[in-house]
Amino acid sequence: MGKGGKKKKKGVEKQLRRPYPDGGDELPSSAYDLPRYQEECCEEAREEDEAEYSSGGGYTDAAQKETSGLSSLCFDFTSMILLFTFLWFLEQSPKGDITYLQKFFLMYVGGRRPLHLQEDFCGTALLSHSYEYESFEKLYGRAVKHAVNIDKDMRMLRWILESRLIKVIVLLFSNINKPQKNKLHKRSGCVRIQEEQLISLFHGNVLHPHKAHKVEHQGQDHARSTMEEAPLPPRDIICAFNYSCCCLQQRADLVRYFKHTLSALSNKGGIFVMDVYGGTSSERKLRLQRKFTNFTYIWEQGEFDIISRRTRISLHFQLGKMGMLRHAFSYAWRLWSLPEIRDCMEEAGFQSIHFWIREMPNTEENEHCEEYNADRDVKYEDSSTFRQQDSWNAYVVGIANL
Repeated sequence: MGKGGKKKKKGVEKQLRRPYPDGGDELPSSAYDLPRYQEECCEEAREEDEAEYSSGGGYTDAAQKETSGLSSLCFDFTSMILLFTFLWFLEQSPKGDITYLQKFFLMYVGGRRPLHLQEDFCGTALLSHSYEYESFEKLYGRAVKHAVNIDKDMRMLRWILESRLIKVIVLLFSNINKPQKNKLHKRSGCVRIQEEQLISLFHGNVLHPHKAHKVEHQGQDHARSTMEEAPLPPRDIICAFNYSCCCLQQRADLVRYFKHTLSALSNKGGIFVMDVYGGTSSERKLRLQRKFTNFTYIWEQGEFDIISRRTRISLHFQLGKMGMLRHAFSYAWRLWSLPEIRDCMEEAGFQSIHFWIREMPNTEENEHCEEYNADRDVKYEDSSTFRQQDSWNAYVVGIANL
C-alpha cells in the first residue's frame, strides 16, 4: 500500500500498539484473519455485500447504510470521532514514512534539511503532525518545520482542527514522551502557540489546489483564505500516501496533478513521493483482516476490471458484540502501473523518477494463518527491475529543480 522511554500504562500501550513498532510499514497486505466465531457472524453480511455489488447497486457509506448489529450511523460529532479515530490506526505509520522521506530528500537533493512538507489527500494529517512534532524532539523545542495539508473532506479537516485526540495520539506515536515531564511541560506552550503556524489545513481538490480554502478556527482572520493567497513557503517535499493517487482515474488528471506538485516544489530542489501497491493479488477479489484490541479492521477489494484497471475498496470494522460496521469508508480506485506513473511524471516535467519496492507476504499462502505479518527485515530497495509477485508495495520518487 512505518514505528523505550518511560513506562506507559499497559492498557493504553496495548490499545494503541502499532503492528510494526520497529519502523516497519503498515499496508493493507499486512492483515490478520478474523477469529472463527467472528468470521461466521459476518459471513451473511459478506454475501449481502457481494450480491449488492454484482447487482450494480454500488457501495454506500456508513452514513446511508444500516450496519449488521448497529443502528444506522449518522455523522454526528460522536460518530465522526469514532470513524476518524479508527482511521488513525489504519493509516501509514508516520515515523517510517518520515524516515524514508528524509532519506530520499538527502539522497537526491541534499545540501539542506527539508523543512517544508505538503501532504496531499491528507486524511487525518497524521504524517504532518508527526513531521511537526519531530522538530520539537530534535531541536529541543525550537519548531522550524511547516506542513501544508489539503483534502476534500471537510468533516475530516474539521475533526483535525477541533479534536484534542490528535495531541494525545501524536505524543504516543512520535516518541515525544521520552524527555522528562518538566521538559514536555515547557514545550507545551510552544506546541499551542506554534501549532497553527506550523500546520495549515486547506479544503479543496488537489487538481485545483490554488482554489483550496484554508480551514481555520472561528473568529480568525479569513483575509487570506485560499492556498494561492496564503504566504506559503515553497515545499521541499510533497507526498501523497495511502494509495491516494488511485482516486485519480483519468490519465489527464494524473498528469495535471503531477504538474501542480512540480510547481509547488522549491526551485532549490525538491521531491514528490507517492505510494502504490500491486502484484497478482491486487487484480482479484480480496478480503484481508487485521485485529486490534477492541475491533477488527477488514480490507475488502472488489472485482477488478482488467481493461479500465478499476476496483472498489471498502473498509469495514467488526466491533465485537456490537456487530459489523460495513463500508465505513469506500473508494473507487484506478490501479496505476509503475510504467504509467513514470510516463505521467515525465510528461509533467520531473527530471528523474525512482522506484523503491518492497515485496509483501503472499496472500494466498497465508490465507488461513491466524497471524499475517509483513517481514520486518524486508526493506524498500531502489529498483530498476522487479519480478512480479503476489503482493508488493512501492514508493515512487520524483526529483525536480536540480
